[in-house]
Amino acid sequence: MKLKYTLLVTALASTTLHAEVNISGFASMTGGQVLSGSGVPQFGLEPTFLADYPIVSAYKEDLSFSPESLIGLQISSDLGEGLSVTGQIVARGANDYDAEFEWAYASYEINDNWTFQVGKKRLPLFYYSDFYDVGYAYVWMRAPADNYTWQIFNYEGANLLYSGAIGDWGISANVYTGREDDTENKLLSEFFFQTPTREIWEDILGGVVQLSYDWLELRVTHMRYTNKRFRNGEPELWNGKDSRDGKFYGLAANADFGNVFILTEFNRLDLDGDLDTYMISAGYRFDTITPYIMYSNFEQKDGDDPEKHDTRAVGVRWDFHPSAAFKVQYDKVEDDSTALAVAGDSESLTFGIDLVF
Repeated sequence: MKLKYTLLVTALASTTLHAEVNISGFASMTGGQVLSGSGVPQFGLEPTFLADYPIVSAYKEDLSFSPESLIGLQISSDLGEGLSVTGQIVARGANDYDAEFEWAYASYEINDNWTFQVGKKRLPLFYYSDFYDVGYAYVWMRAPADNYTWQIFNYEGANLLYSGAIGDWGISANVYTGREDDTENKLLSEFFFQTPTREIWEDILGGVVQLSYDWLELRVTHMRYTNKRFRNGEPELWNGKDSRDGKFYGLAANADFGNVFILTEFNRLDLDGDLDTYMISAGYRFDTITPYIMYSNFEQKDGDDPEKHDTRAVGVRWDFHPSAAFKVQYDKVEDDSTALAVAGDSESLTFGIDLVF
């Protein structure tokens, strides 16, 4: 893995003699705290608001600016004749600002409609997956945590992109395949199991289709994969087997009427039973001020200890600069899991600045 990233940096640097290297960036400077909460006594967990599951961005009762603050750089170079290379480096407060390559891939434009890519990219499960870290790109403080709960969010492999139109409808599509082997998964190791956990998703095969027409945008997605897991080096077994197959389905439908907008996303994971999540949000743009509301829900229906929690949020975004927005958001989480709650009930307040450069 490190060799691949080294080769990417070397390739980007060597192209400066005969190709233009473009650098862009994004950052979020965010603070917040839990106003009240139950915590989870069984885990010894104090009142906590788990704002970002994959990164384990968790706020406590003391004001903190670390959980969601980050800075990222995207480096790309056009090598000519349809070939380009891209890398993205992100440093997160939740990881002590240790900078890591999270994207590293090459692209080849076959023609005006088709592009082939290979390397490490974000797994395109959700509507906001491709720009999940760029807080400036969406209205809320963060994409709803109840929806974006998965422990794996990147993959290594290949994908084929299409962009075109059918009549008055714009259409884009993505077919992808690959695998991800996270040797010490942060969510499972540090939060849920609190023991070193290796999470593997292999034989990934998925597709995304996105349609847009005037005020309406639709996105449908499907993915299947095989899951393997090791805890303290020992394989986890499900019904006596060391692997299990998962199928993911997603639908997003967004309506934007200029000042008024409605955003929705519905997902299902078929993995040892059904796991359903959904989100609905609405807002109104008053020039540079955008107040909004949001509701999200997570429910795992299978087993004797179903996981169930939801979040109600209200907030406002102020675009005080062409490249920066100030946001403040209040979240109320109700954790109704029957035996062991995830993070317990909580009320929290977060605020910060998202910017792009």
